[in-house]
Amino acid sequence: MKALKQFLRLIKINRVLTYYQIDSMVLSDTKFAWFVWFNRLFPWNWRHTSAAERGERIRLALEELGPIFIKLGQALSTRKDLLPYDIAVELAKLQDDCPPFDEKHSVELIEIALKQSVGEAFAEFDPNPMASASIAQVHAARLHSGTEVVVKVVRPDIKPIIEQDVAIMFILAKLFEKAVKIAKRLHPVEVVAEFEKTILDELDMIREAANATQLKRNFADSDLLYVPEIYWSHTTENVMTMERIRGIRISETEKLIEAGIDLTDLSAKGVIIFFTQVFKHNFFHADMHPGNIFVLPDGRYAAIDFGIMGTLTPEDQRYLAENFLAFFNRDYLRVSELHIESEWVPRDTRVNELESAIRSVCEPIWDRPLKEISFGMVLMRLFQTARRFGMEVQPQLVLLQKTLLNIEGLGRQLDDELDLWDTAKPFLEDWMQDRVGPKGLLKNIKNNLPFWMEQAPTLPGLLHGTLSKLSHQGLTIQSEQLQRLEQKLDQQNKQQRNRALALVIALLGMLAYNQLDSEYQLYSFLLWGLSIGLILKR
Repeated sequence: MKALKQFLRLIKINRVLTYYQIDSMVLSDTKFAWFVWFNRLFPWNWRHTSAAERGERIRLALEELGPIFIKLGQALSTRKDLLPYDIAVELAKLQDDCPPFDEKHSVELIEIALKQSVGEAFAEFDPNPMASASIAQVHAARLHSGTEVVVKVVRPDIKPIIEQDVAIMFILAKLFEKAVKIAKRLHPVEVVAEFEKTILDELDMIREAANATQLKRNFADSDLLYVPEIYWSHTTENVMTMERIRGIRISETEKLIEAGIDLTDLSAKGVIIFFTQVFKHNFFHADMHPGNIFVLPDGRYAAIDFGIMGTLTPEDQRYLAENFLAFFNRDYLRVSELHIESEWVPRDTRVNELESAIRSVCEPIWDRPLKEISFGMVLMRLFQTARRFGMEVQPQLVLLQKTLLNIEGLGRQLDDELDLWDTAKPFLEDWMQDRVGPKGLLKNIKNNLPFWMEQAPTLPGLLHGTLSKLSHQGLTIQSEQLQRLEQKLDQQNKQQRNRALALVIALLGMLAYNQLDSEYQLYSFLLWGLSIGLILKR
């Protein structure tokens, strides 16, 4: 039965792809071009084909194939580094609004998940959904405490449908990779695998609720971003209950103006929120399209839908910040060096060739007014150029690029004079100072001092134990080598004592610096100089 369903689904997919001439678009210049004509022999393909433009045909095909293919199209629309411009623009128009499922199913799912009736769980519950998408639908409700909430319910039996369609997508991706020469550069199988992980993660309401909780903690008491409260007592794997947001959609600019919201200030706040999430918190909302962003009466942003979140490694954070700053300063040699140091491109890449390629892409941008330069497009072009040198873009960098494009688009929609560079550069410079400047050094010492002090007494014992173990295993060491090892051990013990003392002196310097009296602050510099001298002493 399962095989029959999959076969019938394949027939429908074939029918749709043929009608919109996707088969011809993909196979016409390959050794499988004969299949395009052979495909027309099947009875279900005996009809006229669509005459729309290429990008529109792809979008219409995905819409006809249903919610899971629409989701894939939405994911692909963020990969402007892989797709032709006309296709990316059309895919960006995809909407996954779906007809709501029966209210009885919704109530039944909630009651099974919460193990109590809707009347027991909520003081009020509206069975008519507020919104309905491909993965879940949302209902308005009120808790017994009087708090207004929304209840998000995963569609019934959606997982088998996803698994079936994703399995078919893998088949099509593998065929595409074999049939089309440039397909390997597009990594179709990897794209489908990434999509599968993302969409399965979106099915888990506990995961989404945890993401929202973490983001709320990061922006506690913030005047920039508000994250709704999650009610864990009414949240399970299939149902999530969170505080209802009363605000204006960020795309409704006329309503924002009527409400007295300063659009210029709002656009700048959006940029600061993005960089704060990426560089300060290392946890960013990666699905910040207009439907997921509201503005509260006090001018704060409010986010919903936390199914897709992104993180970066500390190394990626630092290299991205340095890349941006080097680009601001037109230091293309440094941009090239950073790409090689971070191993975004192979280590054997010739730095002068990469520098020349990056310069040829980026330098023309500077002939335009800053307000007309797209920060997101710059990042995308850097990735495209680096790809020629063997760069494999990491999923987290793709999410970052997508989010930056979304934020920049929102900012320019609110204020077409937005100068993203003017807002971003000071933030990145301050962040770099905090990471690698004196503040970063003192912060690192403060955070690691307890660990260093705890481990210091054990180091001589560990070295002695290792030497004893080697001796017991019958390995002979010449007396001259033993003497050198003993001398080295003595030297390391002295250095360890010096470093421990230096750390204590550095802490005393920090305490002195925090005093308001300038004389105490002078002592702090003397103490820090002494501590550095002890660290460098051999």
